[in-house]
Amino acid sequence: MNYTYIVRCSDGSLYTGWTNDLEKRIKAHNEGKGAKYTKSRRPVELVYYEAFEKKEEAMSREWAIKHMSREEKRGLLKAAPVPLPRS
Repeated sequence: MNYTYIVRCSDGSLYTGWTNDLEKRIKAHNEGKGAKYTKSRRPVELVYYEAFEKKEEAMSREWAIKHMSREEKRGLLKAAPVPLPRS
């Protein structure tokens, strides 16, 4: 499974990415081994994700979310609670 996700950083900013292992990726962000952007904004909290069969779908959705306004992203966050997927 592939995921597009949004994390809220400690400064309140939002970061969007994609991964094939959501729990491992969030852990990496919080250990400073994730994206350069989140490294100085730890800890991060998972606030949204979507699951996809294909990597290309997750990457495409990441691109689309990154081009949304902050208000549109907030709409996504309000629309869906975020329990972690079960492996």
